[in-house]
Amino acid sequence: MNTLNVTLVQAALVWHDAAANRRKFEALLAPLAGRTDLVALPEMFTTGFTMQPETVAEIADGPTVDWMRAQAGHLGAVVCGSIATRDAGRYFNRLVCMRPDGTHECYDKRHLFRMAHEHDHYTAGTRRTIVEVKGWKVRPLVCYDLRFPVWSRNRLGGDEAYDLLLYVANWPERRRYAWQTLIKARAIENLSYVVAVNCVGQDGNGINYTGDSAAVDFLGQLMTEPSEQEFVTTVTLDRTALQAFRDKFPAYLDADQFELHS
Repeated sequence: MNTLNVTLVQAALVWHDAAANRRKFEALLAPLAGRTDLVALPEMFTTGFTMQPETVAEIADGPTVDWMRAQAGHLGAVVCGSIATRDAGRYFNRLVCMRPDGTHECYDKRHLFRMAHEHDHYTAGTRRTIVEVKGWKVRPLVCYDLRFPVWSRNRLGGDEAYDLLLYVANWPERRRYAWQTLIKARAIENLSYVVAVNCVGQDGNGINYTGDSAAVDFLGQLMTEPSEQEFVTTVTLDRTALQAFRDKFPAYLDADQFELHS
């Protein structure tokens, strides 16, 4: 497909109440059936950004993954969001991308936010993931990963090339300027669309979130209006325009070569 419809769902999260959050998002998603290809929910969308995984984490194929499977099937779209997950005796901030056929891909957050001691409670991921959605290559990442351009680097012309960089986040108000700036930077340097979905409101630790979820094109131009309120919006990405720009301005051909190590 030359176009991809991507839906951003920016919402306030109910602290440590997975069932309440699932009910809320189900109501928000219901009108989207047959009208979108990819839905992005915030980071840890069932709990908020919690450092108590021993209390709220779900097993790897738990109730929220089952819920995502049902939602993806109903919508006819891929549904993405991260969940505090317990797997093989460890905890992960795990981003799940669920397809309508019930299969899914996972990405475990690589860069754990040490200022909140996330690295003391969760295990860092070691593997990058590419998810194919209707012929588009999507790289899903989580929140703090946004600050690390090497991990986000687009390898155009190789096996790790992507068309869309997707971030799900709980990014606080106090650092909103960095969020707004880095989203655009990742799009420009990677010759890629970027979709970044945040939450709003106040979490159980008293931290404020002002959203600023955004879709950005390969020139770093906003495709959505900034908002501090809850919203659901869908943007249409154009691969013909993306490829035309890459052909005209192939900066990736001069990129430095490097290898990543765990």
